[in-house]
Amino acid sequence: MKQDMTVGNPAKIIFKFSIPILLGNLFQNFYSMVDSVIVGRLLGTNALAAVGITGPVNFLVMGFILGLTSGYAVITAQAFGSKDPEYLKRSIAMNIMLNTFSAVLFTVLSLSLSRLIFRLINTPDEIMDLTLDYINIIFAGISATLLYNTCSCILRAIGDSKTPLYFLIFSSVLNIVLDYVLIKYTGLGVKGAALATVFSQALSGVLCLFVIIVRYKELRVSRRHFRWNDAFAAQHLRIALPMGFQFSITAIGVIVLQGALNRFGPASIAGQAAGSKVEQLISVAAGSFGVVMANYVGQNYGAKRMDRVKSGVWAGTALTLTFSLIAMAIALIFPDQLTGLFMDAGAENNEAVLAASREYLHIAGIFFPALFVIFIYRNTLQAIGRTFWPLMAGVFELVARSVCAFTLPIWFGYTGICMAGPIAWFSAAIPLGIAYFVIIPKVKLSSQETLSAS
Repeated sequence: MKQDMTVGNPAKIIFKFSIPILLGNLFQNFYSMVDSVIVGRLLGTNALAAVGITGPVNFLVMGFILGLTSGYAVITAQAFGSKDPEYLKRSIAMNIMLNTFSAVLFTVLSLSLSRLIFRLINTPDEIMDLTLDYINIIFAGISATLLYNTCSCILRAIGDSKTPLYFLIFSSVLNIVLDYVLIKYTGLGVKGAALATVFSQALSGVLCLFVIIVRYKELRVSRRHFRWNDAFAAQHLRIALPMGFQFSITAIGVIVLQGALNRFGPASIAGQAAGSKVEQLISVAAGSFGVVMANYVGQNYGAKRMDRVKSGVWAGTALTLTFSLIAMAIALIFPDQLTGLFMDAGAENNEAVLAASREYLHIAGIFFPALFVIFIYRNTLQAIGRTFWPLMAGVFELVARSVCAFTLPIWFGYTGICMAGPIAWFSAAIPLGIAYFVIIPKVKLSSQETLSAS
């Protein structure tokens, strides 16, 4: 099921490889959304707001982890493209060592700081306990999330985007069943939703690991591959750390915005939370094409095929813009129907929640093309080791979102909250596009730039 992306028509390869990733991300967002749907319908508006308010903080931690695992896998994709089996195995071993350390570090830090963080972002007292009940279980299960992300990134690096999808579908269905059972029949409340998510991710990760061991002999590592090498670790970290920081910088901006939003009360929080879940679901193709570009460009860069890198970027841009227009249409036409999935028809404040979500989706949807192209250029630059401008684009996004959070609500109220995201997207997309067209012509695949297993 692996795929060599250094040969064949770039557009066809990118589209074919993107389908399993798109479906996988849909299911991943789906079972995240199911948490909110079941919580909102069975436990009410406050519980929905409590789960929704964890989103930015959860993204701060999990986004950094995703950035790290994706960054380590860039080296793995380059090694696979270079057709050097020993280099490939050493990269996988380094993946395992670095991610094991990350799992311990982030679990300890996130559990220690969770209450402080939610106090700093003005979490309303009436939902503070519910918020901590949910997020502390999610943080305790960081190892489960990291296991699945690591295994799936390694599989995608060698061109297998189907296996992660199969196990993600299975775990998504399991999560839905456990969500309903644990919330409705055990009295665990939001804790039940968190436990269902962690268990489902853990099982998905274990199954992915089993397939790697059984199916792919070229990915099996032995004790000799686990020799620590500072230079080789640095090679992975030079790409992974900026990718992790880029995700976290984005998350910090969202947290700042969440702090401004929290002043508008539970109904607006719940409406924005529901709108954000809908946005993540209908714009899932953006991140999916980013994953495709990271692996496609990584393999071709490792194979010294910059001509294929350039043609692949054009194909990826055309595909992602097409999907952005579809997502825009859905956000503009069906906001109430999609938001209604999260709500009990008889709950109080329904109309206020619907109005807040509708406004958010209408404003965000118009600017989806800017959001979508970010992932093409950012992941392309990261896959060839040019991590500075993707990181700086994240800084621009953070500054724009933070400035908007402190200023726009003064003049426009809740509408200012909704405008902050699109302004931040443009602030990231413009420098990324400029950086790509300036950097790519200068890339020379000299012996100094070509990676090796030495």
